[in-house]
Amino acid sequence: MSGTIIVERDGYVATITIDNAAKRNAMSQAMWIAMGDAVLELSAQSDLRCIVLRGAGTEAFGSGADIDEFAAIRSTREQGIAFARHGHRAMHAVRDCPIPTVAAIRGVCVGGGLELAAGCDFRIASDDGRFGVPIARLGAVLAYPELEGLVRLAGPQVALELLLEGRLIGAAEAHAKGIVSRVVPNVQFDDELQKTVSRIVAGAPLSARWHKKFVARLRQGTPVSAHEQEEGYACYDTEDFVEGYRSFLAKEPPAFKGK
Repeated sequence: MSGTIIVERDGYVATITIDNAAKRNAMSQAMWIAMGDAVLELSAQSDLRCIVLRGAGTEAFGSGADIDEFAAIRSTREQGIAFARHGHRAMHAVRDCPIPTVAAIRGVCVGGGLELAAGCDFRIASDDGRFGVPIARLGAVLAYPELEGLVRLAGPQVALELLLEGRLIGAAEAHAKGIVSRVVPNVQFDDELQKTVSRIVAGAPLSARWHKKFVARLRQGTPVSAHEQEEGYACYDTEDFVEGYRSFLAKEPPAFKGK
């Protein structure tokens, strides 16, 4: 079976690579399981400050599920439900990860690849990126958990446009539609990604985690309780807050410890 999920850590940063370049980084069932395992394991690492999700090579971030498996393990309703659980677990792990996540997108980002990228906090794409959900060509549909990220990013109108037409759009159009956070020239991609990750790592890690939690809570659209309101001031009890304002006054770069 081809394809694997590679996890590498360098200091405060972990990189998860979808590695199935021969199939434009299509995801087999085993890879969906490994993706969920990897994200959940990294989410529990308290000293981690950023997770980068990317595809192997430069031709594709991810092209969705490995269609070669469909006849054997995804040809009936029961098999489809069983298969989907692994993908939903991985997508929800990315969406709910407390650590800042960045999707580094080069080339094709369609189907399940786009679903994974949509779960990240933001998406940086090279200017040759292509995006879409041409699942209707298979006679299949996106279930509710798979639609969630795309609708959250771009709204129902764009989601239906991509699903009903099945066309692939370029990075500039994806940015205009709210699917992509930032588009950079292909030759500058690695440099821009490194700068982005460095900026995230330089920030207070507890602040990042709180901000992720608060934004997710506000998305629920229900009133925030008094207890939840008070959590917005818990930062004042941290060592990082003291480090932050003292270093600002001293005109020195802060050395945050996540405490």
